[in-house]
Amino acid sequence: MTKKPKLRTVQRYRPPFPLNKFPPGFHIGLGREIIYFLATRVTPRLEGADWEEIFARLIDGVWKPTNVGLDDVLLEQTAWSAKTIKTSNPSKIKRIRLISGRNSPSYSFDIENVKEEDPDELGAHILSIWNERVSAVRAKYNHLRTVVLIKSNDLLEVAVFEFDTVMYMEENFNWKWNKRGNLEGFERSKDAHKFTWQPHGSQFTIIEEVPKARLAIRIKGPPPLDRSKVLDTIQVDESWIKIIK
Repeated sequence: MTKKPKLRTVQRYRPPFPLNKFPPGFHIGLGREIIYFLATRVTPRLEGADWEEIFARLIDGVWKPTNVGLDDVLLEQTAWSAKTIKTSNPSKIKRIRLISGRNSPSYSFDIENVKEEDPDELGAHILSIWNERVSAVRAKYNHLRTVVLIKSNDLLEVAVFEFDTVMYMEENFNWKWNKRGNLEGFERSKDAHKFTWQPHGSQFTIIEEVPKARLAIRIKGPPPLDRSKVLDTIQVDESWIKIIK
């Protein structure tokens, strides 16, 4: 009998922190970032790029926005897509819809009229575009995640959670058109709505469950900064402003 060879142990790379176990002090840093944001903006409008930059700072990562949008924040061998959504009660919401790019069967598969296609075949095409995108980014990193900031209208309450960014097996879903003319994908195992695709604009939306392990915080709003005092503090004078001739 042939003796089994002895092999070196191959240790898998571990991510910087476990899923939804954010680094120590993350909630304090997040609160401070939002307080600063509110104190220095006229309106409480925090967009996706703002969240990408904030999250990168909080984890000591690198903010490197990309066209694909799946690896905007990097730390070692882990990449994140950072997304925001707005709702009235961030700490209470159970399911969210995330806009996840534009998947165009017309561009990718030369499909002329999507309404003439079999819904399941069309849905499979749409998922394959997503899967190809995820596969290309996963080839570069050991771990790929999505981190979501759920925010209230006034930014005084927010919730944060992560999930692994994955590919989807096309045979696990069935598709049908809804009354609004959008294509919806459902998980066959439990008939749960998972995807929405809009033919006009090719917007692809993924529905995600908010885990119980999400982080939720409430923030005390800062007093508004006095514009004149801020300008005086940084010693602005007339030499800062020049007329261009």
